[in-house]
Amino acid sequence: MEGHRLAVIARTIALGLVIVLIPFLNPTWSALYYQAWVLLFIALGWLQLRLASVGYSKSELLLIFLDLVLLTALFSTTNPFVSEDLPGAIVYRFDNFIYFFIILAVGTLAYSWRTVWAIGVWVAVLWLIGVLGVSWLGHTVPELSTAAATALEGYPIVAGELDPNSVQPGVRAQEIIVFLMVAAILALKGWRSNQLLRRQADIAAERANLSRYFPSSLVDVLASTERDIGAVRTQDVAVLFSDIVGFTEFAEQHSPKQVMDLLRNYHALVERVIFQNGGTLDKYLGDGVMATFGTPETRPGDAANALKAARQLLEETEAFNIEQAAKGLAPVQISIGVHFGPVILGDIGPSRRLEFAVVGDTVNVASRLEASTRELGCKCVVSEELMKRAGYMNDNTEEPAAEFSAKEAIKLRGRKTSIDVWTL
Repeated sequence: MEGHRLAVIARTIALGLVIVLIPFLNPTWSALYYQAWVLLFIALGWLQLRLASVGYSKSELLLIFLDLVLLTALFSTTNPFVSEDLPGAIVYRFDNFIYFFIILAVGTLAYSWRTVWAIGVWVAVLWLIGVLGVSWLGHTVPELSTAAATALEGYPIVAGELDPNSVQPGVRAQEIIVFLMVAAILALKGWRSNQLLRRQADIAAERANLSRYFPSSLVDVLASTERDIGAVRTQDVAVLFSDIVGFTEFAEQHSPKQVMDLLRNYHALVERVIFQNGGTLDKYLGDGVMATFGTPETRPGDAANALKAARQLLEETEAFNIEQAAKGLAPVQISIGVHFGPVILGDIGPSRRLEFAVVGDTVNVASRLEASTRELGCKCVVSEELMKRAGYMNDNTEEPAAEFSAKEAIKLRGRKTSIDVWTL
């Protein structure tokens, strides 16, 4: 619709210039006849915009066709306000056909490539009908042909070209063929532009998909990288699991709408915290979430970022609970488990349903650490390996580590070896 509005403005300006041009081409009062026609075509352009709609519109196509019919009629008949007795074919000496190109050019701004090609075909057919009509039924003045032949005796080619009663079929055929070629090229250009536009839309959709899982800073890297992100490989990653404690009881005591509102609002909070700390939102697990720090590409601060995200989640959950209380809802309690270590990542699943996944012992340990918060009576459990990688196990321990307490090694369900942990 914006393109159509621009096209009508361009058409109005172009036809306005034609109104100014007409007196220079025909410095007589009869020029007013053509200027009145131009004003009619300007009005038809704005009427097309008024009736325009996205997609297929019969009324709009009818107005386009009417445009071309009237223009063909105008250029195939003589001006009724000219007093001279002129043959019908004389109008072709004015080379008015070039004005069809204005209609065609403006059409490329507003219409699909199919309509542009249709304009080309319609003009060709209408112009051919007009030429044949003038040739067979048009008014002729035989004495003009005789006078031209007498004056140009001995020059048959020139006499034929200057015969006032000739429609010059060769020139008319050339006009039709060239117009069709130009229409075809513009239609092809429009089709190609559509393909490029759809491709860009697909790319934008893919980037939007990426932005659901990765922070915006990483989306640009993923969109421009030539590396196969889905290739199966092993790398060191920080894995964070978070879960809403007592969600089953909450779902039992509240309406489905309240449950969904809680999940949507809290997941939005979790997503923002994960992305702010450079993490990747791997998947939602009902009321829980799994996030990774170091996928698809590792960075030096992945472990520290995971620890910061865990602390920020706890802090922002307190602010979230203030909003919950204002709504008369129970506060939300969460549990968090974080571990650092090697994982296997890449595309898994059948070819028709690929999913980028992170699997391995590190993921299992992080999940078990989150579950162990109930037994240890804390909100967050992190592995000692994560603390080491985050830089909090050396002599110059930073402030965030002071909030954590070292615990004895614990045994996790499903694992034979114990693991040293810190709790918050």
